Amino acid sequence: MEFIDTHTHTYDEAFAGCEDEIVARALAAGVSVQLQADVDSRERERMFALAERHPGVVRPMLGLYPGSVDRDWRREIDAMEAWRGRGIVAVGEIGLDYHYGAEFKREQQEAFRVQLELAAAWDLPVNIHLREATEDFFAILGECRHLGLRGNLHAFSGSAETFERLLRLGGDWYVGIGGVLTFKKASLAETVRHIPLERILLETDAPYLTPAPHRGERNESAYIPLIAAFLAERKGVSVEEVAAVTTGNAKRLFAL
Repeated sequence: MEFIDTHTHTYDEAFAGCEDEIVARALAAGVSVQLQADVDSRERERMFALAERHPGVVRPMLGLYPGSVDRDWRREIDAMEAWRGRGIVAVGEIGLDYHYGAEFKREQQEAFRVQLELAAAWDLPVNIHLREATEDFFAILGECRHLGLRGNLHAFSGSAETFERLLRLGGDWYVGIGGVLTFKKASLAETVRHIPLERILLETDAPYLTPAPHRGERNESAYIPLIAAFLAERKGVSVEEVAAVTTGNAKRLFAL
């Protein structure tokens, strides 16, 4: 079986000194590709250095994470241009996050719009982070509908209705399912029953959101098969089918 982790941060300081070991463990577990979500300019050098050491396996995105948006957001986005030609597979992770407050709410919205326009101009999918900002997200995505966007909502935790609302905007959209699916009492376990497997991607968001039975430990891409097994049980299909369909979805969306 072949799997793809569509959202991870193997370059994160949590993996300092053992990044290559993490990549090797993932490969041994059948995870052939690890898509690295970009955060901001402070971590970008480490991400691209890791990608250069593992060509074809570690694939970088390019984007400004909403939690990194401040008054200087435009300079951060302008700095992305220098990295554009280095094998990026998506513009991400971008989006909106009001969980820790609304001090830079307007700046987040502007940065999100600009990066959606960049994705359209660069003909790349978007990898979206969304937290406690659903209505503003849909308002902006609706305004940008003419751009013909495609992409996924990473760490999806919304309802089946939210997913249907996304599809009604048109374009080619998926949801990223990760370790939260394995948490006890997680509503996502019921929601995924109503989302077609053909619209699901697997992800870890490592080093965060570690799946059971490893909760409390550092997450890593090698745990993707655990998430796939939980998803297979919820969908009433084999793990082999989950692997084949979600891997195909990832390869099409990110042109892997």
